[in-house]
Amino acid sequence: MRGPARALPGTVAVLTLLTVSACGVIPSGQAQSDRDLRIMVPNTPGGGYDTTARTAARVMDETHIAPDVQVFNLPGAGGTVGLQRLVDERGNGDLALQMGLGVVGASHEAKAEVTVARTTPIARLIEEAGAVVVRKDSPYRTVGDLITAWRRAPERLAVGGGSSPGGPDYLLPMELAKAVGIDPKKVDYVGYGGGGGDLLPALLDGEVDFATSGLGEFIDQVDSGQLRVLAVTGEHPVEPLAGVPTLKSSGIDLVFSNWRGIVAPPGISDADRQRWVDALTELHRSRRWQAELVRHGWTDAFATGDTFAAYLTQQDKLVADLAASLGRE
Repeated sequence: MRGPARALPGTVAVLTLLTVSACGVIPSGQAQSDRDLRIMVPNTPGGGYDTTARTAARVMDETHIAPDVQVFNLPGAGGTVGLQRLVDERGNGDLALQMGLGVVGASHEAKAEVTVARTTPIARLIEEAGAVVVRKDSPYRTVGDLITAWRRAPERLAVGGGSSPGGPDYLLPMELAKAVGIDPKKVDYVGYGGGGGDLLPALLDGEVDFATSGLGEFIDQVDSGQLRVLAVTGEHPVEPLAGVPTLKSSGIDLVFSNWRGIVAPPGISDADRQRWVDALTELHRSRRWQAELVRHGWTDAFATGDTFAAYLTQQDKLVADLAASLGRE
């Protein structure tokens, strides 16, 4: 075994009474318009979910869409502690969870008691394409070179990612392996749960042969020539790397994007659900939010209602099927 531990805990941590106080009870009869919205972030400050939630809250405040949106963190077990808390808050229309593919994956990897199927879908906000990256001195000059070597001896090539098993950086190489005819069970995945800060030195020091993660984790080192991007995983090339091919254009039938969205507890009223949808729709339409998309390199993937609900169901099934194929369900 190389690198850090490769599995998430199989159970969800028990919440302490201290966290219960993070979401106050709205007094009976208080006007809906006077109630503050709260967004729970299921990872630590500074992570991708945290950045997305705090950016959305700030823009909604600055544009007077929803003043004083409160953001708080409840990390643990890849996001499933926050997911459990959300489901336990049944009927609380003032609370939402900032989540994405990582939470979907972690819920199946950890065999959590709850999945996103028990939440109320509100909106998908953004998506990010992944990247297949190697060191500048790697013998693999193209993604085709890498796949040829990987097929020949999948157990001998270590792939690093910035998430624990179940997260998007883990799901990407598993899906890539399936797409090129490699048994995902043979993939030597090394997870660096601290994100790009831990993955980057591991890649540069040769602890892993290649890495799969969001492009933003590597962009400075790519620009400086320390790393080389072999392919991006979205539908289209990425603007800062116009010359880098997609997997599809390289003959690999796979499009993979990480995404982030908002879900609410089960059992909320139609009025509360619409309140969230309306606020996030106004956010999406605002010039300030569109400017934030550009600044962070996020792709606009806004969807609400039945469209997001169907997408969430599809993503949950995709991850569940993959977990089952790996013997994790």
